[in-house]
Amino acid sequence: MVKYIFICLVLFTSLNADALSDKIQNLIDSRTYNQNRDFIKIIFSPKSSYYLGDGVDSVKVIQTLKENRLLGLSFSSAHELTFTFKTSSNPILFIKIMKDALRNIGYYRYLTKESTLDDDGFSWTISIKSKKIIDPQKLQKELNKSLCDIADINRDTATKWVYDIDIDGAVLNVARLNPDENLKLKRSLYAKWVDVSQVKRVYISSSIRNTWYPYVAYYDKSLNLLDVVKVDQKSDNLHLDFEESVYYVKISDIYTLKNVRDDLTLTPSGSR
Repeated sequence: MVKYIFICLVLFTSLNADALSDKIQNLIDSRTYNQNRDFIKIIFSPKSSYYLGDGVDSVKVIQTLKENRLLGLSFSSAHELTFTFKTSSNPILFIKIMKDALRNIGYYRYLTKESTLDDDGFSWTISIKSKKIIDPQKLQKELNKSLCDIADINRDTATKWVYDIDIDGAVLNVARLNPDENLKLKRSLYAKWVDVSQVKRVYISSSIRNTWYPYVAYYDKSLNLLDVVKVDQKSDNLHLDFEESVYYVKISDIYTLKNVRDDLTLTPSGSR
């Protein structure tokens, strides 16, 4: 029995070592790997610290390679970079979270090359003209704010990367409206998203400096559109009631958010 357990332990350790080695070789070119094989053994010791559950912690591996100058995430000139982001479910919520995360780390301009949904899940491929590869640690930090995680990263070529994203339990990283607590929405050229899952209704008051033509969209937790409220006249206030299925609202202007020059104040009532 003891011998059997020992053999299983040896096999598990060997498989883990192979998985880590395979991941490192996937992320750097073969020449770099072969020239630095002994150095790599040293910097990735102990190997156990580079695993999360049964899988390799790709973000940590990339960080170690980068810190030891074995993997560069930048080029001397701009290249067309391709990134594919994959997840198992909920494409609408996934795209929203990914777009917000990319914008928050400085990626505003990119082209969607392809999006596919099949039995294996959903994938979204974008291209960016840039000198810099997306920094996995920065992206991970932003995704964590939405309770998402980078499950795996693979490098197809120096300019083509594939990310597997775990969005189980994901929520939008947006302001939450809590019962008995007002929320001020500052001026922005982007529509404001608010988590209203804790309240039954809200009164929105608009600053006298605004010329607000209200547009408010209701969404469920998966970002399915439930309803839209439009008021095609200048409004100083707006009352909204929420059914149980309403989780988020998106607050904007029918014509342009330039009409909203100052605060919108949300006053909630009723809890759920």
